[in-house]
Amino acid sequence: MTWTFTDDVGVFLDAAGASLAARPAENTLVLTITAALRRHGPHAFGEHPPVMGWWRGPGGEVAGTLVHTPPHPASLNTLAPQAVGPLMAALPLTRVNADRAIAEAVAAHWPAHRVIREERLYRLGELVPPSPAPEGRARAATPADRDLLLRWFAAFGAETGGPAKGAGRHERAVDERTAEGRLTLWENGGVPVSMAGVSLRLAGTVRVAPVHTPPEHRRRGYAAAVTAEVSRASREAGAAEVLLFTDLSNPVSNGVYTRIGYRALSDRMLVGVASDDG
Repeated sequence: MTWTFTDDVGVFLDAAGASLAARPAENTLVLTITAALRRHGPHAFGEHPPVMGWWRGPGGEVAGTLVHTPPHPASLNTLAPQAVGPLMAALPLTRVNADRAIAEAVAAHWPAHRVIREERLYRLGELVPPSPAPEGRARAATPADRDLLLRWFAAFGAETGGPAKGAGRHERAVDERTAEGRLTLWENGGVPVSMAGVSLRLAGTVRVAPVHTPPEHRRRGYAAAVTAEVSRASREAGAAEVLLFTDLSNPVSNGVYTRIGYRALSDRMLVGVASDDG
């Protein structure tokens, strides 16, 4: 049983790709992160190169992975509990995003820790569109919406507390998703009031993100409607699984998604050493 690390996404996927694809819902984060690295190169997420690793169990099978793209926290995925100790001995990790039990096992290796965020991964069951639907309609985002989308992406990032992203990262995300039909707006009276995006389809799975409604348009059902629309479209386009993450501290968003048919799959925690300011 051992860890192997690399900064080469091709090497990582050659070793761990089949394991990731066998459990695509549980591995949704690592699938989308490595897809971005393949598409945009090792600096897709920042100036520092990524660190990727896989743990082999007693039979030689891949029994968990790590993907770390600073300044983002390390993501641990479907990790065997016995892999935590050797990982912490091998890498100086200060923040991790992992299933609750693994996050707690990692935190036990630090003198003190803090819980930065708790998330729930949802899987779409039977889609239940909002009834009655809010006023308005869904439409695909177009290049004419670019300035608005850039503002909304920045606002979404600020609200969710992720690492600061330069304008170039937002521009890339908006331009790619618009060109590929992966951003949808809900508009009322010709005015955009909410948006939802979807990830690339990987191993038959897509993840809905980001979902954002400006404060002045909230509590009118727009987020539920646009999320239901992109969820429906993703299934019709061939996605076997449609997923999304929510912040467990936000009961409103969790309620929205469960009402339209999303069901809890697992909980994750972002934890950091108590002295970590990142």
